[in-house]
Amino acid sequence: MKKLVLLMMISAFVASCQTQKAVVSNADRTEIKPMVLDSETVLVDVRVPEQFEKKSAEGAINIPLAELQNNLGLLKGKNVVVFCNSGRQAGEAVEILKKNGVNTVYNAKTLNNVEAIKNEKK
Repeated sequence: MKKLVLLMMISAFVASCQTQKAVVSNADRTEIKPMVLDSETVLVDVRVPEQFEKKSAEGAINIPLAELQNNLGLLKGKNVVVFCNSGRQAGEAVEILKKNGVNTVYNAKTLNNVEAIKNEKK
């Protein structure tokens, strides 16, 4: 039984780290597209550094979710778009940022969404 529980936990962890194909709705995309394309917006990849190094959106910075609280000064007063693999960590990041005074923060959910928006303009 313990092995089964451990296996389920490991499976859940691995699945949460894999890139998903989830797409934001058209309404959400309409809202975040101008922010993603704005050169003044800070694109924040909240995944772990190993994932960021493999692939991220052009111009994005890496602030892992676990380190977000310690880097609020970099984001206050700026337009921020956050993303990860599945959207779960990005959602948590939005909550953390809003609770700490970063008011113009948008959830692009996934790296795939950010890339799709950036590719639309080309």
